Amino acid sequence: MSRRQLIDDLRQRLAAALEDLSAVTEDRDRLLTGIEALDDAFVIADASGSVVHRNAPAMGLHEGRHGDAVAADLVDRVLRAACAGEAVEEELTLHGPPRRAFVVRAVPLGLRGRFIGAVALARDVTDLRKVQDVRRDFVANVSHELKTPIGALALLAETLASTDDSETARVLSDQLLRETDRLVRIVDDLLDLSQIEAQEAPTRDRVPVHVLLEDAVERVRPLALARGMTLRYVPPPMNLAVNCDRTKLLGAVTNLLDNAIKYSDEGRTVELRSERDADQIVIVVRDHGIGIPSRDLERIFERFYRVDKARSRVTGGTGLGLSIVRHVAQVHGGDVTVESAEGEGSTFRLALPLAGPADTDVDRHAEAS
Repeated sequence: MSRRQLIDDLRQRLAAALEDLSAVTEDRDRLLTGIEALDDAFVIADASGSVVHRNAPAMGLHEGRHGDAVAADLVDRVLRAACAGEAVEEELTLHGPPRRAFVVRAVPLGLRGRFIGAVALARDVTDLRKVQDVRRDFVANVSHELKTPIGALALLAETLASTDDSETARVLSDQLLRETDRLVRIVDDLLDLSQIEAQEAPTRDRVPVHVLLEDAVERVRPLALARGMTLRYVPPPMNLAVNCDRTKLLGAVTNLLDNAIKYSDEGRTVELRSERDADQIVIVVRDHGIGIPSRDLERIFERFYRVDKARSRVTGGTGLGLSIVRHVAQVHGGDVTVESAEGEGSTFRLALPLAGPADTDVDRHAEAS
């Protein structure tokens, strides 16, 4: 082979090697870009145990303080264990505030029978643990709430079967009906709540706000009259409307009014009005009842949470009403808040996005419906 041929051959080999190197570099860059796109903290160490790469979430932990620093220390510890040939997985709970949870896993890496390093992954499972806690509490609460009326029904039925006295039988039958009604309401509310949570895109119709509020007032008027209470309703402007699942939203407003009446003393006044706030309508329900202790304000929208358990039993509440209101508000892009002082009453505000303008025919049709 001549010298020129040798040079040409070397040039071709070098070009091929550079092409291979370029492909390897591109693969590496693609891999690192993918690692950077992960929400999980990702750390890679070489065969000597030295860290050669941390993605952005891992850098956030490594450079952080307090809880982040604790999580970063755990990542480094399990990575050292993996460099020693041991696959490790641990869970870390940081009590905060805010409370956070991480699952940290590290494994050794091998290539063609030789050790080349280790990788550690830290995943933030805070939301997952919250969901699991809520599900566990929900199952426990449902079991408890259903157990009470079911137990009462069994006892009442047993007593009714063993009595020959007609008056006693009548009293027991009335109690059976009340407990059955309570059980039906709990099941209905559970089904409503489940349907609302599963409905990512609820059916929407354009409904004038004044029509919605007037329907809610008519629903609770008999209860207010029975308790000698005054419903003070201030109608909103007739040109304001919301895009909503009418049945669900009407139920939410009715629920707020129903609670205001039940948790107020007889003869008091319950107020219903609305306020426009930029592109939102805020439906305000105010009572002058027993109020809510400050320690309970953050929890009243939880399932089955009751401020006054004894009063709730008397009024027949299921403990799900305010939770349903909150979920209805959220699926409609809104929110519900409360202000209250014990012994002075409560004010609930249900904020919802206003619908855009519509032609007169649509408005007339909606009002007529």
